[in-house]
Amino acid sequence: MDFDALSRDITACRLCADRFAATRTRHAPRPVFWVRPGARVLVAGQAPGLRVHQSGRPFTDPSGDRLRDWMGIDEATFYDRERVAILPMALCFPGYDAKGADLPPPPVCAATWRARVLEHLPDLKVTLLVGGAAQRWHLGTRAGVTETVSAWRDHAPEVFPLPHPSWRNTAWLKANPWMEAELIPALRARLEEVLQT
Repeated sequence: MDFDALSRDITACRLCADRFAATRTRHAPRPVFWVRPGARVLVAGQAPGLRVHQSGRPFTDPSGDRLRDWMGIDEATFYDRERVAILPMALCFPGYDAKGADLPPPPVCAATWRARVLEHLPDLKVTLLVGGAAQRWHLGTRAGVTETVSAWRDHAPEVFPLPHPSWRNTAWLKANPWMEAELIPALRARLEEVLQT
């Protein structure tokens, strides 16, 4: 299947319509992905949040600001689909549970679409695995985020596991200063090399 046809199929996907209708937010599916063949960097996130669901553009929230800072790139570069592909593990906002917490990415989404999209991204040089769901799928690991991110050198320079850039992880970042002291400079240097050539 060519990429344009695949994109149309993904945009029309309603696999999780009943699941989302049963959440606290009672929303309809709205797949959000930012991909074009030829991209050299893949950002593999978790799932869109409510703001992204509303905007239709990935990482249009404070998490996106923090992620771009970690990457050392500006918005124009981040949203340049010729260079950066953004493909979350679940393409739609999963909704909130009864307590207002984000629901996890439905596995059916990655099982249905992920490998098919990745087939159209043969030029990837760097993959950022943002959060546990992306790390488990791409690395086949059962380890937790802290263990996986702390072993980042085992995967670099092709893959960089990262915690989610949410404000909820600020305490984690303070407890693990090695990430900003060691991993982030290596990530920025690698992205500069890949995105400039």
